[in-house]
Amino acid sequence: MIGWTQGDRAVMLWPGQTPEAPLLWLNAGTARQGEEVQAALQALCPGGDWALAAVSGLDWDRDLVPWDAPAPAPGAAPLTGGADAYLAELTGQLLPAAEARLGGVPRWRGLAGYSLGGLFALYALYRTDRFTRAASVSGSLWFPGLTDYLAGHAPAVRPRCLYFSIGRREDRTRNPLLRPGRACTEAIAAGFAAAGVETVFALNPGGHFQDPALRTARGLAWLLDRQDPPVPGG
Repeated sequence: MIGWTQGDRAVMLWPGQTPEAPLLWLNAGTARQGEEVQAALQALCPGGDWALAAVSGLDWDRDLVPWDAPAPAPGAAPLTGGADAYLAELTGQLLPAAEARLGGVPRWRGLAGYSLGGLFALYALYRTDRFTRAASVSGSLWFPGLTDYLAGHAPAVRPRCLYFSIGRREDRTRNPLLRPGRACTEAIAAGFAAAGVETVFALNPGGHFQDPALRTARGLAWLLDRQDPPVPGG
């Protein structure tokens, strides 16, 4: 593992067997979460040739949020849209730094995240062509205005494939803002599938906080199982 800090961010990079191995990028809540996903992915894909970069040190309620939104729960702070600024940092600084350490251009790049990280993984496809695959795992796709935004815009590049998942009990929350999450996720996944994008929607046992590392690793493993030509922008 190669680790470094860049400003407020901490990046952990697990290289693949070759410099051109697919690069999976994970926005993680903590460094430990990145390690847990890496361990789970190794168990699911033993001997596979892929690289994983996990970044932590994020302001979760700003860096992964497309625009301002009300507080998601009583007592919480309002969400402050900073995703575009973070995405510019990711693509302009963090991603080049990771690939310089890998010594090659990956065959393709994938982006994944959990909760608000899953929201960011989807939103980023509409703002940059650097990623052709994404996994939105228990993604916050209930986010106000998201479905209208997706309907009115096109991805920056047509995705090769998309993975969506959510817990079976996530729509049983008493929080009216979060309750539509499953329905929104299903509808968004169905829209991409209807457009001809290879898409999967998976239901996991339990609620939002159950097995996040394993759920994320399953999404990444699914992305790795699909073949793809080199990404643009390399």
